[in-house]
Amino acid sequence: MELNYYQLGSGKPLLILHGLFGQSDNWLTLAKRWATTHTVYVIDLRNHGKSPHDIVFTHAAMAQDVVAFIERNSLQDVTLMGHSLGGKVAMYVALNYQAIQKLIVVDIAPRYYKPHHQSIINGLYAVPLHQLTSRNMAEPFLEPFIDDAGTRQFLLKNLYWKTDTQLAWRFNLDAIASNIDQVGAAVTGKPFQRPALFINGGKSNYITSNDSNLINILFPFATFATEPNVGHWVHAESPNWMFGTVNDFLQ
Repeated sequence: MELNYYQLGSGKPLLILHGLFGQSDNWLTLAKRWATTHTVYVIDLRNHGKSPHDIVFTHAAMAQDVVAFIERNSLQDVTLMGHSLGGKVAMYVALNYQAIQKLIVVDIAPRYYKPHHQSIINGLYAVPLHQLTSRNMAEPFLEPFIDDAGTRQFLLKNLYWKTDTQLAWRFNLDAIASNIDQVGAAVTGKPFQRPALFINGGKSNYITSNDSNLINILFPFATFATEPNVGHWVHAESPNWMFGTVNDFLQ
């Protein structure tokens, strides 16, 4: 599958993978800053953004898409970074292919996570897309399912005009909903014997102290960085800290 992407800057390649329900646009502001020293590729995973839709939605399939992207573009000395679901995909690539030199994982561990997005999925299905005449009309339908206003706005960024009169979701909601148990699946493979940086938010529970043993087994050259004042969306909540932390690792 050929993935949609943005390319910025010049230098060694840095590939960025967004999280579930996200898209490449979420990372462009930071990508422009890293592009002063690297060629940055900000990628839409399958079933997200402007990349193709497919009923197959597993870590393995998404990782194969990324490896094919690296090979198709003849990239060398690649650093691969992923947030949340994108982090799971990035870890899968690192553990199962000899395709990258450095790995950055943002607020996710390789362990299994129980499905916990059902209220979001229910809320998205509750939005009557065929009745909407503006994006603003969608939010009240999400409110009974999603309390956090920031999460609602994050999701609503995926609405676009499919035709002059019809709004649609960028992501493939049916594929995500039918494969939601795959999103939290554990990631395994041969230990990654190269540098890896695990970034997490101190107010997030996605990476806990209990995860360090598994991370160190699979990623024996892992280092850790915590921003204590933020949650799961480290890059959005503390972009300057995120830029500096990643930039230090890249250099």
